[in-house]
Amino acid sequence: MAHPRGATCTHDLAALQHPFHPKIPTVDFKTFKTYLVEDSQLIRDNLIGFLEDIAHAEVIAHASTETEAVAWLKTHHDQWDIAIIDLFLEQGNGLEVVVACRDRSSDQKVVVLTNYATPAMRDRAKALGADAFFDKSAEIDELVEYCERLCATRR
Repeated sequence: MAHPRGATCTHDLAALQHPFHPKIPTVDFKTFKTYLVEDSQLIRDNLIGFLEDIAHAEVIAHASTETEAVAWLKTHHDQWDIAIIDLFLEQGNGLEVVVACRDRSSDQKVVVLTNYATPAMRDRAKALGADAFFDKSAEIDELVEYCERLCATRR
């Protein structure tokens, strides 16, 4: 069954079965709306594909600067479920974007995804309001697990 990338998809597996086998129940995968703050075009493109294909995410918008990210968050306050934020941006930094998310609802999550994953930076990001913190080069599996848990809680 064809569907737009990132849309909520329901696959009717029963239509693919042999007539002598019992029907397989429909599987319903819920997506969550993701806002991505990443300045590298290559990393951003790879993350969008990865998140949408593997982690049941729909990347609804992205930014590459602090100013652009904060402005989008102010005008789209309730339109995202998870924000994934890099620390080093073309202009400004991701910590200020984390701060801009402080007034979010309790079901909106903020994740820092960076190559600068020092213990001090993890502590600082969490103190500023990040729900989770992952190293781009070593903790992508953990990010996927986090997204899967988030997706499971929204079913």
